[in-house]
Amino acid sequence: MIRKVINTIALPWKLFRKKAPLTSFITGRLLTMAVILFVLGWALFALMELAPGDIVDQMVQQQLMSQSEMTPGIGGGAGAGGGVGSGAGAGASSANGGGQAGKDSIYSEEQLAHMRAEMGLDQPFTIQYFKWLNRVFIHHDLGVSLISKAPVSFLIKSRIVNSLILNLISLVFITIFSFLLGVYFSSKAGTRLDIGATFFALFFHAFPGILLLILLQLFASVTKLFPVTAYPSFPFTEAPLKFTFSYMYHVFLPLLSAFLGGIGGTMRMIRSTMLDQMGQPYIMALRSRGISERRIYLNHAFRNTLNPYITGSANLLASLFSGSLVLEIIFAYPGIGRLMYDAVMQQDVNLVLANNMFISTLVLAGMTISDILLALVDPRIRYGAN
Repeated sequence: MIRKVINTIALPWKLFRKKAPLTSFITGRLLTMAVILFVLGWALFALMELAPGDIVDQMVQQQLMSQSEMTPGIGGGAGAGGGVGSGAGAGASSANGGGQAGKDSIYSEEQLAHMRAEMGLDQPFTIQYFKWLNRVFIHHDLGVSLISKAPVSFLIKSRIVNSLILNLISLVFITIFSFLLGVYFSSKAGTRLDIGATFFALFFHAFPGILLLILLQLFASVTKLFPVTAYPSFPFTEAPLKFTFSYMYHVFLPLLSAFLGGIGGTMRMIRSTMLDQMGQPYIMALRSRGISERRIYLNHAFRNTLNPYITGSANLLASLFSGSLVLEIIFAYPGIGRLMYDAVMQQDVNLVLANNMFISTLVLAGMTISDILLALVDPRIRYGAN
């Protein structure tokens, strides 16, 4: 009986899939994206709830530290250094649930409870999440940062462009050089040059990305050939042309790190795909017809290497965004990853959730676009009823 009801409900969808396979696939992927984002947001609220302390503790800690800096004698310290140390210690202990006396010296328990009630932190995280969804989708408001009090939408807009530029440049360079080197070394398979290139590709693919970033920054610090930060010290509006050249100079080492870390696996994938295609029967048939090797490589075998690359490009984009978090922290690059790191450290729920949902939406959208492009590039693929 239950199966019959399910089949009746699913009948319109099955007819839709049969009539418009690609459109139904896109619709299904969009619905899947919505479900994944919903569960992801709920899980983020749950994780923030499990973390020790909350945003109120962070605010109290900041006020304790600021008071200790202005009043060196606070906490029994004899000098400025002792005041700061005791203030930081009291703030750290309050964040961990201790140091109640230091917390009570600024706020009473009733005041702290009132602050949590104003921010909605006294309610279960599921209710907080649904209230956040209501504010975002009904009122189109991402809220304000609980620490800086700035609108979350403004903070994201000011940083997302920088991250997108950095990651898109990395993706373009990795794509171009991966195809060029992968196709070239597939034609030199078995030679010393191919063996050496494969070794270096494996080496950089397995090399820890964070260690490579630290070594490159150390190289910049010792040699003074490149800056240790990845962003110019003046805004784009001040001198656009000068900013462009300065930006290219500043991001060279971070881009080199992303390039070396990403090209190894992609180049090897394209090389192995080309070698696999060159052993197919249709290649032998083309050769028997007297078609030149150049045309076979570029017009026939090369097109079939697009399939695995398009499939893996979404994972490459996701890895670039996740890797840019470490890059932005080490090289002090003002991107969305560094903003998220600061928000997590300060337990700024509104900013953490908006940041993560935005990046997750970009990654899931990239996966959907890659699947659509794969269906368009390869006519053998059909997203229809099996």
